Amino acid sequence: MKLPQVVLLPGKEKSLLRKHSWIFSGAIKKVTGEPGFGATVEVVSAAGTILATGAYSEKSQIRVRAWSFDPDVSINENFFLEKIKQAISTREIISDPGESNSRRLIYGENDGLPGVIADKFGDIIVIQLSTAGAYHWRKTIIDEIVKQTNCHCLYEKSDSDVNQLEGLEEVVQIQYGSLDSSSVIIQENGLNYLFEIEGSQKTGFYLDQRNNRKLIREYSKNKRVLDCFCFSGGFTMNALTGGAEHVVAVDSSESALRLTSGNLKLNHLDEAKVELVNDNAFEYLRKLRDRGEQFDLIILDPPKFAPTTSQVERAARAYKDINLLAFKLLSPNGVLFTFSCSGGVGLPLFQKIVADAALDAGKSVQIIKYMHQAEDHPISSAFPEGEYLKGLVCKVAGR
Repeated sequence: MKLPQVVLLPGKEKSLLRKHSWIFSGAIKKVTGEPGFGATVEVVSAAGTILATGAYSEKSQIRVRAWSFDPDVSINENFFLEKIKQAISTREIISDPGESNSRRLIYGENDGLPGVIADKFGDIIVIQLSTAGAYHWRKTIIDEIVKQTNCHCLYEKSDSDVNQLEGLEEVVQIQYGSLDSSSVIIQENGLNYLFEIEGSQKTGFYLDQRNNRKLIREYSKNKRVLDCFCFSGGFTMNALTGGAEHVVAVDSSESALRLTSGNLKLNHLDEAKVELVNDNAFEYLRKLRDRGEQFDLIILDPPKFAPTTSQVERAARAYKDINLLAFKLLSPNGVLFTFSCSGGVGLPLFQKIVADAALDAGKSVQIIKYMHQAEDHPISSAFPEGEYLKGLVCKVAGR
């Protein structure tokens, strides 16, 4: 059966020739046939050459997301079987789980499966689907993940901001098996993390920070630490494990602080060394500045300030503000771990923002390490957007 075709305007095929999977609405000349929601279409150059086969979405600014750049490949159940199998086997080759029972198994476009995220937490798989194509092939994708992981339960949490932008309905439910408990314990680098699958953010736990959580131990011995946006206390617990003298853990969410407290107890860590603060991080940093407080190590791991490129300018101001405040609170020879998970804010821009913040704070700063997402979040060479997490370890010069 002949597929509907999306015909590009002249000169708009360049990104597809580089194997980038997104086709924006402004690149399209016409659509032949009547492709439905998530239906498979051929993407054709102005000269009539078939460039890719992908999923169509009339509601999205990204009108087509390519499944394959080989015109001879059919998009069917076998296609997804092979893609999912390859993604999972790749993790066995590239990723060190860090003594963990959890890892990312499928990472969207970077594994050739736009809009499909799958994370493994013990024998539970949590997925997020965020494109029309992923919704269209939901049953096939779920069936193949279940087959290839032998999981006890597969839970879908398709409820992100991206889904709203794509015009997709929210789906949050068990799709296979059953949950013995809504609480799951993750083992990672000698520590245990308790989190709630139901009602949690994203898939429930930030696997991408695995290496960076462990790294914090190297800088924590005998240090006074400030952990902003602490969430479940990952950095706080690793700082204590590394020998921190005292940790102030800040989050605006009471449930996050309860989770941090529970994790401290779970790991038999000294709770007397931790002060849990329920406050807006920006406001609390200003209070600390006004009191003349000083810290040896500060961690800034804020939520995504720029979900889309249109919000980059506003995000840049927020990153500048919070890093400026942090630099003012650092003692001589103090260290800052600062992160951005905003895809629209690239590393060069983020580094410039941090440098400007240091300058305005009157501090001489060295960048001593760059941080990235863990290896189970590989980045396709054709899809640089996959590199969303960037971090800097900055050391303030002594007096």
